[in-house]
Amino acid sequence: MQALQKGKIGIIVNSQWYVPLSQSKSSKSAAKRVLDFVLGWLMDPLIRGDYPLNMRNLVGNRLPEFTKEQSEMVKGAFDFIGLNYYSSSYAEDVPPSYGLNSSYNTDFQARITGSRNGTPIGPQAASSWLHIYPQGFRELLLYIKENYGNPTIYITENGVDEVNNKTMPLKESLNDDTRVEYHHKHLQSLLRAMRDGANVRGYFAWSLLDNFEWADGYTLQFGINYVDYNDGLKSSPRNRPIGSRSSSGNK
Repeated sequence: MQALQKGKIGIIVNSQWYVPLSQSKSSKSAAKRVLDFVLGWLMDPLIRGDYPLNMRNLVGNRLPEFTKEQSEMVKGAFDFIGLNYYSSSYAEDVPPSYGLNSSYNTDFQARITGSRNGTPIGPQAASSWLHIYPQGFRELLLYIKENYGNPTIYITENGVDEVNNKTMPLKESLNDDTRVEYHHKHLQSLLRAMRDGANVRGYFAWSLLDNFEWADGYTLQFGINYVDYNDGLKSSPRNRPIGSRSSSGNK
């Protein structure tokens, strides 16, 4: 069918990068475990035909088994990987809590946090989970390159949000320093990853327009174009404030 249709089929995975909370062996192991549960859960079957060993060991018989036929069918069954990246977090080891119900949120035996000793891993955006950490973008891409055979990757989502302040004048709503800086630094990290061999073929910002954002609805804005929900959904391109440092050519 591919020869007839001349198309390509891929899958989109969503992952943060996880930084060990400390340089201890346990924190480093915790960061790797979390990555296995978030990214490896999807990538390992596609590359190796089975779930990561960390998942096998910790989830046990609650994790489905691949038959030999299923393993061979899923392994390599993609033309490209779509990657959504927004943020990074710290991870530290958490000993198993016996007697508590096991779940996806506890199986990896780690605590995920956006700060260390009260200092955030990066500036926090409107969403509590979104900390701006461009270097994590490069680290994640190189991890995929080194651990999953350097597949063809398209960045399918990358962006930052702000609160939809309905009382803010339109002129102020269009000021967009944070988003410009976010994309600038993340594209720099992407370029460094590509120069280090990451096989990235395309990049899509999230998002073109403000839109309905899952459970947050219209309260958050990711768009590089502002949408006025109170005025017939009129859209306006966001820009940097006139006279700001980032628009004055000083960077």
